[in-house]
Amino acid sequence: MSEKDKVIITQGKYIASAVQVEQYPEDKMKEIVFMGRSNVGKSSLINSLTRVKGLARVSGNPGKTQTINFYELGAKLEDREDRIDFYLVDLPGYGYAKTGQENRKRWAKFIDEYLLKSQQLQFVCQLIDSRHAPMPSDVDMFNWLVKHNLPVLVIATKADKLGKNALQKNLAVIRKSLGVPDLAVLPYSAVKSEGRSELLDVIGDVLVQ
Repeated sequence: MSEKDKVIITQGKYIASAVQVEQYPEDKMKEIVFMGRSNVGKSSLINSLTRVKGLARVSGNPGKTQTINFYELGAKLEDREDRIDFYLVDLPGYGYAKTGQENRKRWAKFIDEYLLKSQQLQFVCQLIDSRHAPMPSDVDMFNWLVKHNLPVLVIATKADKLGKNALQKNLAVIRKSLGVPDLAVLPYSAVKSEGRSELLDVIGDVLVQ
């Protein structure tokens, strides 16, 4: 743990999986959402962020997460005595070709319903693989979030796979592809925990609002 960390995750546990409103957790807390294409490294990032080994299952089969998964996290913030609990919400991967069309429609329906109706949602972390230009599904999802006035933080995953110059070049490609040249994109390496403190700071800011 770094001394400079302003936000420390003190606990993380799985709470519920849902495909409809009735299955959402009964306790209401602020929600921070993680979403991205299948195989973008979402589970690895969640495990890195929480430092709870195996909290989110890392699968060799892209598209395996087919439910909205709720994890309860506790955060200790600098200058605060009390712990703040919140939900990290893990959404199914989008844009995976091997998923049947009917399944995709069904998933889209309950994911849209959650994103548009949750009263506790604070912001969406949209994960994009830093090694490649955003896919059409990435761009479509970003535009959909913006259109519906959902705050979005773009996170470029697997940042350790690229050299510094290549990473900066690819971040510029991501910004251009999403149509926002001055967009803040957060590079993240689950392997090296780079970007972790910065992401925790953003989470800490919304928890105290």
